[in-house]
Amino acid sequence: MAHQYHPLGFEGSRIAQGYWRLAEWGMNDQELLSFIEQSITAGITTVDHADIYGDYQCESLFGRALALKPSLRDKLQIITKCGIKLPSKNRPEITSHRYDQSVQHILQSVDNSLQNLKVDHIELLLLHRPSPLMDADHIAEAFEHLHTIGKVRHFGVSNFNAQQFDLLQSRLEMPLLVNQVELSPLELKHFEDGTLEHAQQHAVTPMAWSPFAGGDMFRLEGINPTLFKALTEVSEAHNASLDQIALAWLMRHPSGIAPVIGSGSIERVLSAQQAQSIELSDDQWFAIWVASKGHPVP
Repeated sequence: MAHQYHPLGFEGSRIAQGYWRLAEWGMNDQELLSFIEQSITAGITTVDHADIYGDYQCESLFGRALALKPSLRDKLQIITKCGIKLPSKNRPEITSHRYDQSVQHILQSVDNSLQNLKVDHIELLLLHRPSPLMDADHIAEAFEHLHTIGKVRHFGVSNFNAQQFDLLQSRLEMPLLVNQVELSPLELKHFEDGTLEHAQQHAVTPMAWSPFAGGDMFRLEGINPTLFKALTEVSEAHNASLDQIALAWLMRHPSGIAPVIGSGSIERVLSAQQAQSIELSDDQWFAIWVASKGHPVP
């Protein structure tokens, strides 16, 4: 049975299925419905969206598939994000690529997401990126309103540093539950800048986007041969694949990292889910860390 991850009331699967590339998968509605059902059966019930994914199309594609079997809704925990404006033929009124964290934009984005996903509420709304013009009071006003009227159950952020997180949290009655940041054996920045310590201090779940470094993990032999060798040795010791070891390495961290995978292959999804049963030793974890850093620990 999959480990159910539930910090402060947000209950979901430890591994989330990301749908940012859904528009590229080439699935019809029925094929996507089957993929969603198989993922749920495998224990991956948290789904990760954003309004802008797929040129503003991914939420609608998902919603069309979900409408074929509405009973699946109660088995899913839906995450979506807002706060980025992206010029698109699907949003002709948007003239520049920028951030918009106004009350009006947040409320309209949520209404659009609910309509596209064909649902009446979202389990978790994330502010997609921090803005240099971030007004925490305005964001808090929008979040509190969405929570009061029942459109959003819980809130979080994405790509925030500790100070940005604390600023927004200081304006909110409810706890921010998630900070979604880039983490992988190739991307160590947030292991060292206090983000994960901050998450532990405040019982926040760090969700890892791009846990395979945008696919570079599958080209690792040519990118970082030392890291490839270390991961290969650990994978052989566990009779596991490199991508499973990459996920197990993230989940070994005491902050409780929850990876977001992005594959449209159900085989990859099943493989990722099995990574939860792999427990790396400290020696194995540090072998990967040192190989990625390129030098021994001090």
